[in-house]
Amino acid sequence: MKVQGMMIEDMVIASGEISIKEVIGILHHKHIGSVIVADKNRKCEGIFTERDAIRVIATDVPLSTPLKEVMTRNLKTVREDATFAHANRIMHSYNIRHLPVVDEQGCIKGLLSLRAILDELFNVHTVTG
Repeated sequence: MKVQGMMIEDMVIASGEISIKEVIGILHHKHIGSVIVADKNRKCEGIFTERDAIRVIATDVPLSTPLKEVMTRNLKTVREDATFAHANRIMHSYNIRHLPVVDEQGCIKGLLSLRAILDELFNVHTVTG
């Protein structure tokens, strides 16, 4: 099974210039666990997840801070033509729940999410709100 058959294609992409408050609002209102940070050419720059939100709140980072200052930068990605087994190894090895899917140039094409994988493989419908 290939990654491109399991990825979410309508993931949320944001600029690194928006504030933490704005991105937390997006996570809440869209009932999602991550926002991909990309440049105008859709080249992945980072990711902001619910774990990042907890970290910035717990460390009293001002909510007006730009996303680019607090996003996860050492981003793990997987190519769209990779196998699901390869993507699963990355997610397990790095203990991540959201894995951006990129093309050969590193441009975002989709997102693998643990929630979506559980829903697809095991017909488990996780609570989203």
